[in-house]
Order: sequence, then C-alpha cells, then structure tokens
Amino acid sequence: MYPRRQLATLGLPGTIWVGLFVATALYALVAIAVGGIDPILLSPVPTWNPLHWSFGNLQSVWSALRPFNGPDWVVFERTVIYIAIAMAGCIVIGYPVAYFVAVRARRTKGLVLALFVAPFLVSYMLRMLAWVGLLSPGGWVDSVLGSLGVVGSQYNWLSGRSFVVVLALLYGWVPYFILPLYAALARFDLRFLEASKDLGANPVQTFFKVTLPLSRQGIYAGMVVVALPMFGDFFTAQLVSGTSSTAMVGTLINTYAQSQTDQTLAAASAVWLVAFLALLLAPYLRSSARATAEVAG
Repeated sequence: MYPRRQLATLGLPGTIWVGLFVATALYALVAIAVGGIDPILLSPVPTWNPLHWSFGNLQSVWSALRPFNGPDWVVFERTVIYIAIAMAGCIVIGYPVAYFVAVRARRTKGLVLALFVAPFLVSYMLRMLAWVGLLSPGGWVDSVLGSLGVVGSQYNWLSGRSFVVVLALLYGWVPYFILPLYAALARFDLRFLEASKDLGANPVQTFFKVTLPLSRQGIYAGMVVVALPMFGDFFTAQLVSGTSSTAMVGTLINTYAQSQTDQTLAAASAVWLVAFLALLLAPYLRSSARATAEVAG
C-alpha cells in the first residue's frame, strides 16, 4: 500500500532511537562485563575493542549459575518459578478484565478505562511501599484476617514468605499485562462470535476455538511485556521479604552492583540474563512474524 522508500523513512527515527539507546547501551554493558577493575579507583574499566576482550567474568558467572550444581542456580530456579506463577496469575486475572473492557463494556468503558489507567499514575515504588504498610505487623491485613480467624494475631507477612513475593509481583505487573492484551482484543471482530453462535457453538466452545486463538498474539505480547522486567526486578522481593531465601536474579545483580569490586560481575550477570531473555523472546518474534505474514497474505 505504501512505497518501500516511504516506509523506510518513517521507520528511520525508531531505528536511530534503537541504535543509540538500545544497541549502544547493550554494547557498553558487554564492554564492562569483559573489562577489568581499576586497581586504584576500584571502578570498572570497559574494554571497547573486541580484540582485547577477556571472558573471565562471564565464565565466573556461568560457573555460579551452572544448571543444577552452580551455587547461584537455586536463585535462578526460584526466579523462574516465581515469575511463572505470577504470569499464570496475570493471565487468570488480566484476561477477563481486558476482554470485558474491550468487548463487553459499552456505556461504562470510559469509566473502566479510567480506573485501569489509574495505577499508572502512581509509581511502582509507592505502590509496593503501600503494601509494606498493609502487610506489616498490626497492619490492616493482619487486623481484617485476624478478626475473621484466618490467621493468628501479628502474622509476620514480611518475613521471607515466597507467596507474598509472588503476590507482590502479580499486583505490581498485572496492569502492564492487561494493556497490550486490551489493545489486541479491542480490534476483535465481533462478527466471529456471531458466526460461531450461528454455527451452533456454545459459549465455552466459542471461547476456546474462536476468541482465545484470535487473542493469542495479545497474550504473548502481554507475557513479554511483563516477563522481561520481572527477571530484572530486585526491588519487589527486597521490599516485601528482604531475606536471602526469596532472593531473585535481579537481587543477585543488584548485590554485585552495590559492591565496588564486583560491578563487572554485575554486568556479566546482566549479559547472561539478556541472552536468556533473548531465547524467551525468540518464539514470540517468530509467532509475530508468522501472524504478520498471514495477515499480509
């Protein structure tokens, strides 16, 4: 529909942006990971020339994260489990919300959208800090659940409980899952639902055979938007738990970064994390390319 030269021109600003603020930043991260430490200032010294790269830091981090027998493998395994459970929760909670707002809401769509956008007006840090107050001994959660007999008095929610960390991740990131899924469902053609009903399908069959397959790309997009920052999130687990038993990969990287002599290990850990996330992202990119080709065809 449009000349290729025109499309290339329109995409030029985005290409420049990615080149300057993504590719350059990633190369700087790699340069620090394969660099050294200044013996006097004890600060990282990036190695920009690939011919002079040293892979000792990357090998050290890989040895620590080596599957099943590395000392830090349990941290990586715990992170994957936490994020998998939180992602499942995002789907269970986020899909009905996005579907209702995009497909079913009529007169109340504006109000529901306003309520949906409201969490984005408050910083992630402040929302997590609010939960610390609610979950602290003697807080509202203790008071309500204690009066109902669900938990004992002064139940210590912030003492390194895994389910509290997972719930905090779910609460903090589920709005970011709903947003791309809503955008996908908002383009949903309701005539498909009418056709399915005319062909004798019940609501359950229509959902699994029509609605869910057509919203698959939106689900994938929401999972990518949520999963990528979750792997680097260190603030949530540290705030609602603060114990090594619930430490995540982001916590490990932050610990290295806070140490003046281990900042190159922090960069090396981040490089391995980027490589792992790239593997997770590959199926989504392949699926998006296939869906784009089907639409174009």
